[in-house]
Amino acid sequence: MSTQDTELQPVRKPFALGRFLRRNGGIVALVVLLAFNILVTPNFLQLQTLFVNISQVATIAIVAMGMTLVIATAGIDLSVGAIMALAGALAPLIFMSEFGQRYPSLGIAAAIVVPLIAALACGLFNGVMIATLKVQPIIATLILFISGRGIAQVLTNGNLQTFSNPAFSYLGTGKILGLPFQGWLAIAIACILYLVMTRTTFGRYVLAIGGNERAAELSGGPVKRVKIGVYMICGVLAGLAGLIVVAINSASDAARNGNLMELDAIAAAVVGGALLQGGRAPIFGAILGAVIIQLVKYTLLANGVEDEVALIAKAIIILAAVYVQQSRKE
Repeated sequence: MSTQDTELQPVRKPFALGRFLRRNGGIVALVVLLAFNILVTPNFLQLQTLFVNISQVATIAIVAMGMTLVIATAGIDLSVGAIMALAGALAPLIFMSEFGQRYPSLGIAAAIVVPLIAALACGLFNGVMIATLKVQPIIATLILFISGRGIAQVLTNGNLQTFSNPAFSYLGTGKILGLPFQGWLAIAIACILYLVMTRTTFGRYVLAIGGNERAAELSGGPVKRVKIGVYMICGVLAGLAGLIVVAINSASDAARNGNLMELDAIAAAVVGGALLQGGRAPIFGAILGAVIIQLVKYTLLANGVEDEVALIAKAIIILAAVYVQQSRKE
C-alpha cells in the first residue's frame, strides 16, 4: 500500500465514553435507576409497586408529550398544572350535579367532554396570545398559571370534592390485561402523536417552526395555526391528566391537583431529548423522561428521603439534561 493510499484512509476515532453517554444518557440513567432499586429498594419488583409507578408516570408522560410539542416550536407552557386543576374541578361538579344524578351515563360523558373542552379553550387562549398577539410564551402561559388554579378554587369554593363513582374512577383505577388503564392510554396517545409528527404536514411544520420560525413563515407555512394547534393539544392533554388524577384519588383538590406539574413535564421533555431552542419532538423520549422523573421520586421516597429533596433532584436532572444538550453542539 502506497503512502498516498495510507493518507486516504479515514482516521478512526477511539470509542468515547462521553459521546456514548451524551447520546444514550436517558437509557443509561433508566438502567442505573432500575438496578439501584432492584438491589436497594424493598418490594420494588412487586406488581403493586409496578402499578403505583405506572399510575404516577402516566399523568407525567401525557402532559410531557404535550409539552414536547410546545418545546419543539421553541415555546413553553407554564399553565399545564393549572389546566389540570381546572379540568379536575369541573368533572365532579358535573356528574354530582342534579343532571348527572338523573342521567348517570350522560353525566359521566359530560364530565369528561366538558373539562376537555375547557382545557382546549385554555390552550386556544395561550396559542392566540403567543401566535397572534406575539406575547412571549413564558408570559402568555403565566397568565393561566396564576388565574387557572384560582378559577378552579372559585368553582369549588376552595373545598375538597370527594365522591364515589366507579364509572368515572375507571379512568384512574381501571385495568386492561392486568395493567392500569392510564398506562395504555399514554401509550396510545404516544403512538398517535408519533404518527402525527412523522407522517403529517402539521408535524413537519412544528419542527420547521422550532428550527427557524422566520424561514417557515417566509415559505408560506401556516405558522400561526400550527402554533395555536400545538398549545391546544398541550391544553387537552393537561386536562386529560387532571381527570386521571381526580379519578385515581376519587377526590378533586383544586389547590393540589397538578401542582408543580409544569416542572415535571418540562424535565421529562428535556430529559427525553427535546431541545429547548426547538426543532425536535421525541414523543417516546418524553415517556422515557417521565419514567426517569417518576423513578427518581419513587427511589427517594421509598428510601426515606424527604419529598423536598425530590425537587432538588429534579432540578439537578434538568441541569444535567441541558448540559448534555449543550455538549452535543460542540
